[in-house]
Amino acid sequence: MTHLVFPAPAPTTLAVAGCTAVFPVGRVYCIGRNYRWSLDEAAPQEMPAWFMKPANAVVPAEGLLPYPPGTSDFCHEIELVVAIRHGGRNIDPADVEPHHIWAYAAGLDLTRRDLQQQAKRSGGPWEPAKAFDHSAPCSPLVPASVCGHPHQGAVWLTVNGIDRQRADLSDLLWPVPELVAMLSRSVTLMPGDLIYTGTPAGVGPLQPGDVVCGGIAGIAQFTMTVGSTAAPHHYNATSTPL
Repeated sequence: MTHLVFPAPAPTTLAVAGCTAVFPVGRVYCIGRNYRWSLDEAAPQEMPAWFMKPANAVVPAEGLLPYPPGTSDFCHEIELVVAIRHGGRNIDPADVEPHHIWAYAAGLDLTRRDLQQQAKRSGGPWEPAKAFDHSAPCSPLVPASVCGHPHQGAVWLTVNGIDRQRADLSDLLWPVPELVAMLSRSVTLMPGDLIYTGTPAGVGPLQPGDVVCGGIAGIAQFTMTVGSTAAPHHYNATSTPL
């Protein structure tokens, strides 16, 4: 009989709005530029790049948001989050919504922007900039059976009551079915995978004490306060669903 060297860590889970069930988080995929950041930006000819974060970077989008070490340029990116229930490879875009997506949420792809710029200049990996602790806050998941499959609706984020990011889901350069299909051509998607679908223009720095509010119309909204020290992980998100 095989024995573990030490007890396996508890799985990362997300709360589900309106019930006591939790969603076990598998892998976390993040999509690169998927909104126009300027009016004269050309339409994309290729699918956007993607990168990953560890599952335990996902934390509830509520309460304290620790300011991470090793950076002086800690930035917010509000995003629609997609939760996969049935995985697959080479998925047809037409099958994504009816067969593969289970739920949606509002989340933050937090970035140590100075480390990202260093990586771009040196051709190094993005993990130090993207895959740090608490870097993927997420609201409770809202099942598609409740909210449908959103194709439009406000995406917004404020800092200390001032608008920083505001767009509409209809502004996505590549819609969710295309993104999921794209990923499935590169990796076999699995139940529990989360996909952060890209952020609108207006990303900017956060400072200790800032109050960050964000949301997706018809899905969820959340409020977090930027702290100065790391906080322990908690995995049962309880942000306010809309």
